[in-house]
Amino acid sequence: MILRPFELSDAKIVQKKAGDKAVVDTTLNIPYPYTEELGKKWISTHQPQFESGEAIIYAIIFKKTGELIGAIGLTVEKKFNRAELGYWIEKNLWGNGYCTEAAGALLEYAFNEFGFHRIIANHLSRNPASGKVMEKLGMQREGLFREHVIKWDVYEDVVCYGILRDEWLEFNK
Repeated sequence: MILRPFELSDAKIVQKKAGDKAVVDTTLNIPYPYTEELGKKWISTHQPQFESGEAIIYAIIFKKTGELIGAIGLTVEKKFNRAELGYWIEKNLWGNGYCTEAAGALLEYAFNEFGFHRIIANHLSRNPASGKVMEKLGMQREGLFREHVIKWDVYEDVVCYGILRDEWLEFNK
């Protein structure tokens, strides 16, 4: 796989894949229904956010076919020299290690090129597969925020993970 910046021409495929109700159900920030126009608006924020140091967002692409299969990104908190990892993968590809591979590449980039001290990530407690991705990256479970968010009008628990740069370096020796 490769990670590349999104292009406005990706909006239709993002709408189809990120807008899948099963994908939306496992994420905190994708609205439903998800329109192509929302995809264009979201993609148009990426370059300005990268230039301002607020976010790093990439499309996850199959190298051989060029097919867009998901998104991965970091929301940066400059003040604390940390970032929060977020991702989604199209539903029919869940469980194949693609997210773990993409996240590993992004963490390497984040720690080596940007020098972040810490990367955090969260998932809904009813989505343990996302927690497995975080564990495979060497992230440690740090806690549980009970009924921390509302999804589909239901309070949801959020599980928190984190990894420090030194831990990541040790894990990837």
